[in-house]
Amino acid sequence: MCELLAMSANVPTDICFSFSGLMQRGGNTGPHKDGWGITFYEGKGCRSFKDPLPSSRSPIAQLVTEYPIKSEAVICHIRQANSGGICLENTHPFTRQMWGKNWTYAHNGQLTSFKEELPIKFHIPIGTTDSEHAFCWILDQLHIKFAEHEPSNEVLFQFIASLSEKINRLGVFNLNISNGDCLFVYCSTKLHWITRRAPFGEASLIDAEMVVDFHKETTANDIVTVIATQPLTDDETWQKMVPGQWQLFCLGESIASGQTEAEIKEPVHVAP
Repeated sequence: MCELLAMSANVPTDICFSFSGLMQRGGNTGPHKDGWGITFYEGKGCRSFKDPLPSSRSPIAQLVTEYPIKSEAVICHIRQANSGGICLENTHPFTRQMWGKNWTYAHNGQLTSFKEELPIKFHIPIGTTDSEHAFCWILDQLHIKFAEHEPSNEVLFQFIASLSEKINRLGVFNLNISNGDCLFVYCSTKLHWITRRAPFGEASLIDAEMVVDFHKETTANDIVTVIATQPLTDDETWQKMVPGQWQLFCLGESIASGQTEAEIKEPVHVAP
């Protein structure tokens, strides 16, 4: 399956260190060779880089590792295709606009009967993946539920948690989604997160020979949370989420969490 990476921080922060590890799993230390993408929020705008090439040999991915873009919210994805062909329009993350904000979404897993169970009307997919279809369905449900009146973050993401539970019944649905203000993550089978704050120390990547001393790169007030399918470092303590668990992060802090009903699932590999 695919792998997810996301970040929430209270100050503009680059994700070069974490991305340097993840990109190696895209065709080098891992099998996720069917494309990759990353979206950085900057104020009300966002910039995305995508490539259907494996991230481990993508010149664009190399650019991202060397270009320290500062952001308070980032969503990243490396793909192992199981629904939809290997092409740019099927490459995560997907971004759409609602309530004057850019919504960004990435999914890890496989869904069955999604066209029948998740009918869409207003937000039509550009590509052919189950992932983008589910994203469009979520946006449709937000439009139907709240129309032009954006609710509070508490109400909004509680509703998204209930939608995630419904989608999860169709297969495996690990989710990262953000409106630029908050980052919501839902665990179907496997997700981990870590919050780094003072006193900062060193960390070593699992997938690359790289060590960073966060003490030299941060201030005492910085708070940075990283979410990943699998831990990216081998000398830090990552929080492992359980099936059905969701977390809501804002400016690096976990501000809400919950547990939905979810059966424990073993991911099923489907050939591209």
